Amino acid sequence: TDAEVNTRKKTFTEVQAERLEQAERTVLIKCPSKLNEKKLLQYLSSHGSIKSHFFFENRGIHALIEFSEKNSIASLQDAVGVPSSAEHHVPFKSRLFTLTLKNPVSQAAGETPVHLSPQSHIPVKELIQKLCHADSISSQMYILLNEYQLTDENIKLRFLACSLVRDFARAYFPDSTVKPFGSSVNTFGKLGCDVDMFLDFHDTRKHAAKVRKGPFEMEFQMKRLPSERLATQKILSVIGDCLDNFGPGCVNVQKILNARCPLVKFSHQPTGFQCDLSVSNSIAIRSSELLYIYGCLDPRVRALVFTIRCWARVHGLTNSVPGNWITNFSLTMMVMFFLQKRSPPIIPTLDQLKELADEDDKHVIGGYDCSFVSDLSKIKPTKNTETLDELLGDFFEYFGNFDFRKNSLNLRKGKEVNKPESSPLYIWNPFEQDLNISKNVNQPQLEKFIAMARESAWILQKEDKTHRTLNKEPWGLAALLVPFGKSTPNKMKNRMKGIGSETIRSLLDSLKLNNANTLQKAVGK
Repeated sequence: TDAEVNTRKKTFTEVQAERLEQAERTVLIKCPSKLNEKKLLQYLSSHGSIKSHFFFENRGIHALIEFSEKNSIASLQDAVGVPSSAEHHVPFKSRLFTLTLKNPVSQAAGETPVHLSPQSHIPVKELIQKLCHADSISSQMYILLNEYQLTDENIKLRFLACSLVRDFARAYFPDSTVKPFGSSVNTFGKLGCDVDMFLDFHDTRKHAAKVRKGPFEMEFQMKRLPSERLATQKILSVIGDCLDNFGPGCVNVQKILNARCPLVKFSHQPTGFQCDLSVSNSIAIRSSELLYIYGCLDPRVRALVFTIRCWARVHGLTNSVPGNWITNFSLTMMVMFFLQKRSPPIIPTLDQLKELADEDDKHVIGGYDCSFVSDLSKIKPTKNTETLDELLGDFFEYFGNFDFRKNSLNLRKGKEVNKPESSPLYIWNPFEQDLNISKNVNQPQLEKFIAMARESAWILQKEDKTHRTLNKEPWGLAALLVPFGKSTPNKMKNRMKGIGSETIRSLLDSLKLNNANTLQKAVGK
């Protein structure tokens, strides 16, 4: 409702802090397949009041228990025994527990299975069936959003995974925190997506400012290293070894320390997540907050992004493996750019958000200006009233006919600008303005995207609304989620006409651009 939209939304930092504090009061318990939920909660309540709980399935039944007070966890840990099997165990007492029944046969008899919270989205085939029962494309898009978006329970589980890794990091760095970034927190995460997390030492840096009082200055003696990158590599190497050797449920640990952004990849079996751990990636955090703001400003933003990303995945335009295809991040930025271009705009440009920033919002990271307003109430709501039906069709129309040979997408300014170099798809990084976030995309993949966009625009234009209820064929959004090649091979060929020549044109443009650059350099000398 409008009232819900107008109530003050929390800032990104407030939400993060709240979730992190919540995770510190939380434990994860592996349970028998049948148990009495009431008795379990009574048993745990002897250690303190329980604020919330839910059960989920992941290699067996698990219960996430959030206590009202943090000291309830210490009370529970004091009452828990170590594993009794003959194997040797690492004596690290975490917040992961296993619950067993003392008399499994008699206790399990008659117990009903607990309600399980879903941790993955429904298959596309099931989704298409659901969409066919909707009464408009807008309704279909909100159904898709509801099925695919992260649930409150899943978000709690993500913050718990970070909190459990933080318990290890604090053995070495007591002031450190581990926070999620990217899709887990930017409001665009899909059920089943990986957890990107980073080790943050900002509390340590704040501490440095407090000691400059009185006639003396004191500072900690710390190990000196020649570069920040080397320090990051060493820290991640140690934490990676720690997780690998001592972390309950941390498996397949890979240390990828020579990447542009060094990281540790691992599977966290208790929560079921694939995790990537890096060290303070400040610009990535700002990107997460920017998307959080856009996602909170208008409900149509998230509905359109989820729809476009699901559509792209069905048609093989995106892939979970790195390659030459468009990434989800690039697609999301394309949607944001499209919404900035509406008349009136649905979301503001980054430059407009920067104008609203106060002193606390100012951030310059590595020489890049990453300032923008964090208080959502300072941003005026849009006067745009277009329906999602209109926006979806116009998105495909807009990018199906976009001049990718000449133009790039600039979200700071909210306008098309001439490409600074010849990449087939050029989307300016909103903060690191000398970077193209879609540099990996090659010409064939871009042409495939254009063809699919044109085909989708055509399907939506020819939509006969009167046959929706009579005809059992998928309609609207559902029709776009059926692979096109199977149902309309000849029509696809028609839509592809004229695109092939763009490859030749882009190569010629590339040569012209390179020649111009060479000439400029020669003149400059």
